Amino acid sequence: MKDTAIVQTQNLSKWYGEVMGVNDVTLTIQHGITGLLGPNGAGKTSLLKLMTGQLKPNKGHITVLNEPVWNNFLLTKRIGYCPDIELAYQFMTGFEFVEFFATLNGYEKNEIRNRTIKALETVDMTSAGNRQIGSYSKGMRQRIKLAQALVHDPELLFLDEPLTGLDPIGRRHIINLLAELTEQGISIVVSSHILYEIEAMTETILLIHQGRILAEGTISDIRELIDEHPHKVYLNADEPRRLAQTCLPFQDILSVTFGDEEGDVIIETAKPDVFYDRLPKILIENELKVSQLYSPDDNLSAVFKYLVG
Repeated sequence: MKDTAIVQTQNLSKWYGEVMGVNDVTLTIQHGITGLLGPNGAGKTSLLKLMTGQLKPNKGHITVLNEPVWNNFLLTKRIGYCPDIELAYQFMTGFEFVEFFATLNGYEKNEIRNRTIKALETVDMTSAGNRQIGSYSKGMRQRIKLAQALVHDPELLFLDEPLTGLDPIGRRHIINLLAELTEQGISIVVSSHILYEIEAMTETILLIHQGRILAEGTISDIRELIDEHPHKVYLNADEPRRLAQTCLPFQDILSVTFGDEEGDVIIETAKPDVFYDRLPKILIENELKVSQLYSPDDNLSAVFKYLVG
């Protein structure tokens, strides 16, 4: 295992007018997978954009793979970035989209095609490569974004909320893929506002709030804080009432309510670990279909308020 740092910052700050995006951040990230955890608006995306050279710091210093980041074209060939925004290339096929990014890296025609095919195979999108992105599901769009980030064989990946909006099967597919990439020697910095997503990928975590790094450590350290608060989980199911009836008897379930949209179910649990471990089995045994699963920021916000006093 390598022990050299892949990212180092010193008093790093970025502001937008009077709004502070990243506030005096000093950190060191080692090889492997590191989770960047914080609520929406905490500064995760700004920090990732500073790390990938998309933003120039107003103050402080940052190096990635022992290289300065800003305006460093050679470094961009060594890193990959998967943004959290929706794709704007709806008219392109998945193959054309990934091929386009391979072209930007300056490869020859034959290598562009070979790399595109390999990237699509890696994210299990070969069969959908000739379909337009506009016809893709949320999970397929996330995977095609990941394919473009992998097409040039980067040493380091930066992933901004890669599991947002995915169903449980889609989440598991991406999590397993990231584990495989790590085994191949690729380091990953991944952001999320949901603890269990990060927990499924890594034990190493950075907790960010209002542009500051509040804590660094293992998931178990943060889990002890999170589990002190009730945890709400939002699901969208084809049979919401049957899902509610199935979940209610368990002792950790505090409440089950229905949302404003058709199929929405809101489950509050006192033991999120137990709930997430049990959920796949419940869905399979009862033949229930869930198209979306996510958790709001309420519990993280409570922990952040505790940390900032």
